[in-house]
Amino acid sequence: MSTFPLKILTPYGLFFNGEIQRVVVRTTTGDVAILKNHTEYLAPLGIGEMRLLMPDGTKRSAACSGGFIRVTKESTHILATTCEWSDEIDIERAKHARDAAEQKLKNKIDHEQIKMA
Repeated sequence: MSTFPLKILTPYGLFFNGEIQRVVVRTTTGDVAILKNHTEYLAPLGIGEMRLLMPDGTKRSAACSGGFIRVTKESTHILATTCEWSDEIDIERAKHARDAAEQKLKNKIDHEQIKMA
């Protein structure tokens, strides 16, 4: 299968730069797969898994959220708010972040209920 260049950037810098066979990303309207010679395309990213098929046939996946994907005739660029390889995710940090987000949401709901009462 043919390859094409992909560059993934985050606020922290270059996340990935290389040739791939395919990328699948979650947009705000669903998953989209990009292959070589894909039509020009621009879409906002949602929250979900990004899957890369490397030139040697191996697969890599990452958790991504927010940003954009832009496909041109020359290359594909992903500008992601966050992006982390699935095999490098710190599970304890992720659990702590989830718990903190759930607590913030609970506090917001409690505050809204107090205002309504």
